[in-house]
Amino acid sequence: MAALTWYFDFVSPFSYIQFAAYPDLVRRADVTLKPVLFAGLLAHWGHKGPAELPTKRRHTYRHCVWDAARRGVPFRFPPAHPFNPLHALRLAIARGADYDTVREIFEFVWREGRSPADEWRALCERLGVADADALTGDPSVKAALRANVDEAIAAGVFGVPTFVVDGELFWGVDATPMLLDYLADPGLFRSEAMRRVDALPVAAERKG
Repeated sequence: MAALTWYFDFVSPFSYIQFAAYPDLVRRADVTLKPVLFAGLLAHWGHKGPAELPTKRRHTYRHCVWDAARRGVPFRFPPAHPFNPLHALRLAIARGADYDTVREIFEFVWREGRSPADEWRALCERLGVADADALTGDPSVKAALRANVDEAIAAGVFGVPTFVVDGELFWGVDATPMLLDYLADPGLFRSEAMRRVDALPVAAERKG
């Protein structure tokens, strides 16, 4: 089996929807769950997040509510969004970013609609973690999150959620069927049409 890496951030509703909609995929033995700070990816690539553009924010949030309902995924936005996911990301890393920890944090935020920043103590109690502040403040945990972001950038990851396998990127919930097709047929991108778009030249560039 090909080894897969899943890059995600708890601030991302799309990360939760993919996680909840495809449990068999994220629980595969060859999948590594990698928490990353989405803001770090945006800063590196010079992008704005969808919540930073008012009309895009409204569209994105509506789409999340619609898509989760369409997929039968229980979903509720937290009281305010975006929120600061840093401590939740570090907590997941400190606990090994295992499936159960990631699921509990995701469901706290996106199933129950709670803020991991404002209800930090409640989240820690949910996970049975008494020394969460010490864990998330550990220099090695902080370094591990930075390393995850650096690793994601080196792989070309520009957004979350993203699966990486064989150096190929599959970004977003909508790309999940393409990922599954690739896993079934690793020659998916070798067709003439795929090779043509890979080599397609740029005809014009935006200035300024």
